[in-house]
Amino acid sequence: MAKTLRLILGDQLNEQHSWFQEVNESHIYCLFEMRQETDYVTHHIQKLAGFFTAMRNFAQTLEQAGHQVIYYTINDSSNKHILAENLSQLIKQYRIQEFQYQLPDEWRIDEQLRLFCESLSIPYRSFDTEHFMSTRMQVKDLFEGKKQILMETFYRQIRKQYGILMDGTEPIGGKWNYDSENRKKWTGTPAAPAYDIVKNDVSEVTAEIKNSGIKYIGSIQPEAFLWPVSRKQSLQLLQYFVAHHLPYFGTYQDAMSVQEPFLFHSRLSFALNTKMLSPAEVVHTAIEAWRKNPENISLPQIEGFARQIIGWREYMRGIYWWKMPAYETLNFFNHSTQLPGYFWNGETKMNCVKQAVHNSLENAYAHHIQRLMVTGNFALLAGIHPDEVDKWYLGIYIDALQWVEVTNTRGMSQFADGGIVGSKPYISSANYIDKMGDYCKGCYYDKKKKHGDKACPFNSLYWHFYERNRNLLSNNQRISMMYQVLNKMASAEKQEILKQAEDYLQTLETL
Repeated sequence: MAKTLRLILGDQLNEQHSWFQEVNESHIYCLFEMRQETDYVTHHIQKLAGFFTAMRNFAQTLEQAGHQVIYYTINDSSNKHILAENLSQLIKQYRIQEFQYQLPDEWRIDEQLRLFCESLSIPYRSFDTEHFMSTRMQVKDLFEGKKQILMETFYRQIRKQYGILMDGTEPIGGKWNYDSENRKKWTGTPAAPAYDIVKNDVSEVTAEIKNSGIKYIGSIQPEAFLWPVSRKQSLQLLQYFVAHHLPYFGTYQDAMSVQEPFLFHSRLSFALNTKMLSPAEVVHTAIEAWRKNPENISLPQIEGFARQIIGWREYMRGIYWWKMPAYETLNFFNHSTQLPGYFWNGETKMNCVKQAVHNSLENAYAHHIQRLMVTGNFALLAGIHPDEVDKWYLGIYIDALQWVEVTNTRGMSQFADGGIVGSKPYISSANYIDKMGDYCKGCYYDKKKKHGDKACPFNSLYWHFYERNRNLLSNNQRISMMYQVLNKMASAEKQEILKQAEDYLQTLETL
């Protein structure tokens, strides 16, 4: 019988894919835990354990359904740890007559497979992952040749395309976007629900990772791993979210708290990005809960959540495939500073950075405002090279894959793309951080001081950023007010602020 080898990547764990609906004895599925994937950046130990455990569970599910599966663990003696070499080995060993794969979401893997297939002497075919709600090039098709690129335009297209939260051709409620109602500070009530609905023992895979010699960051409690590692667990977490978190998600999605690292966020990003869940089923489940209980879940809550899943997530992927591979090299401000050491250990006197980094190291997670307006904000103000920032974000978060990380980090967070993703740099002084959370309380630095003893670094670095990038940003209409303020600032005060910033930039490692 002619054999077909089908590759499944670690982020293609989609049980609903058409590949798996019927058992075919001629199909051999293969999955690999490879050093090429563990070593291209330094990953969080929870990310490694999460991916490997989910992959192993997926392989077991396929085998139990009757599919033939070949699985190389990280310490398997047959494992070559390079994708092309593992595939070549299996093609020869099993006398494979055709090679098939699902389209990767990362450009580097797509390129590897393209070159590999060109070298083959047997037929090959690629298939869609059947996961996303938009095509690779849908964003490009929508915006190419146009002056303005806006996520909101794309988001509305997806809403119309799938009839999501629509009343005919108009949005339910008369408004497309309730973002202005999604920015409330959390002060302790309502209480944030518990987040240990999913618990796993990953001691065995954690030991294998450590024994393999892989370099990693962060910590793990292997007997109490709180991330879903199967479709069943992912569905449980989804149901828990819509029942307990969704009623408050939109209102407090931008809030930050020392007490609650997750607040009302869904923690579904890992399940989504590994494809254990699909965006369509996540959004439809949430909308169904809203329709059944509109008095408990308001329209702004469900719209804010849907916007993240079917709007921002899909949009980031579209920008990625439109602009890669050049996108990962963009450095609009020509930043060149190295990432300070406290991004790897959290040992800094800036409490907001300390809290965000510790949360990341302990949970392999931080929500979008912690990433954008704390760690990302500081990195941009400090002039950190976007390559350094990319590597950190890509490694430390359990949900980080390049297609979603690089567009959010190099684009939205660092403005290294010069405005493709964001229409302005997203920076702030201590004022915004204090407005949205409690990180400034008890901080070594004074949130109100721009210069002098214990002045908050964010305050002086904020104005220094605008001053040093005047030639690049002064014509940006969205931040013209900041330049008006800067221009009217008393000369002596301005010089004190800029001098304070210069001092901090010279002593970044000690902040």
